[in-house]
Amino acid sequence: MNPLVAKLETVAVLSVDDRQALEAICGNTRTFHKGQDIVSEGDRPAHVYSILDGWAARYKMLPDGSQQISGFLIPGDLCDSEITVLRKTDHSVVALTSVTVTALPREALVELTHERPKLAQAFWWATLIDMAVLRAWVVNLGGRDAHARIAHLACELHARMKHLGLLRDGELYLPLTQEHLSNALGLTPVHVNRVLKRLRDDGLMRLRNRTLTLLDAERLAAAAGFDPSYLHAEPV
Repeated sequence: MNPLVAKLETVAVLSVDDRQALEAICGNTRTFHKGQDIVSEGDRPAHVYSILDGWAARYKMLPDGSQQISGFLIPGDLCDSEITVLRKTDHSVVALTSVTVTALPREALVELTHERPKLAQAFWWATLIDMAVLRAWVVNLGGRDAHARIAHLACELHARMKHLGLLRDGELYLPLTQEHLSNALGLTPVHVNRVLKRLRDDGLMRLRNRTLTLLDAERLAAAAGFDPSYLHAEPV
């Protein structure tokens, strides 16, 4: 199944016609190499990109040349849905792995949501969930210590991939470096490494060879203060 359809069906019950109509406007695919911008700040793209495979990250470039990651994107996520309303993008999206996307023509997507209320509702719910995730990140950065920050992000990413059926025997392929984690969580790579070791030694989670294993999901969630309800993964 198209990952975008799978994501929308975690928040809405779509008809066969709705699914077919959405898949019909999914255009050509394109592959971006690791480190390549999929969308750059200030772009005015004519298409909305949906990730088919791979991982990407939203980021803002700071005046000193550093970057701040504000979200991780997985299959099914839209890279730049705001350009259906805004004239240009206000952030960039970079490929963290090789990323394959499908291009949805902006005007066709707008027309589709006008013609099909259930799809419009699904996209709106997906947008609200993205906003809820961003709020959770703000709380994570401002209200939790390093131990809880990393635990919370691990729980969130594991839950998001689980909802889409993308886990492998309960484990999560996580192609994020300690630099990515430190950037997203406001920590140094050394601190991230220290906390990952502590979480492993405490029998809560293990990140090894790009594979995240929740050794004790219940205790990890408790340590993180993680409540998955903000992901709203129930069709309406």
